Amino acid sequence: MDYIKAFLTGGLICLLAQAVMDNTKLMPGRVMVGLVVSGGILGFLGLYEPFLEWAGAGAGVPLLGFGNTLWKGVKEGIQEEGILGLFKGGFTAAAGGICGALVLAYLASLIFKPKMKE
Repeated sequence: MDYIKAFLTGGLICLLAQAVMDNTKLMPGRVMVGLVVSGGILGFLGLYEPFLEWAGAGAGVPLLGFGNTLWKGVKEGIQEEGILGLFKGGFTAAAGGICGALVLAYLASLIFKPKMKE
């Protein structure tokens, strides 16, 4: 049942993001940034953690979950290091995901030989 709940929740988040892209003139990058910022705001308001506990990976994997992870890192960084934690906390919390994305994107570029659109 947890797998079904996670699948449906993650699918609904992606469906809503796709609907925004299809029905507005917003570029995909702006929609993705909006999802990350929304996840951070929902985390700040304390609304994302209960949703994350209920939905599991379905709420943690999409970009909303990345924004919430950044917020949690900033919050912990400020508590531990003061104002410096404001800048370091988000990177510390999301370092694994950021590193994985960069390494896999580089490997994909070596395998598939990307080209510019004409």
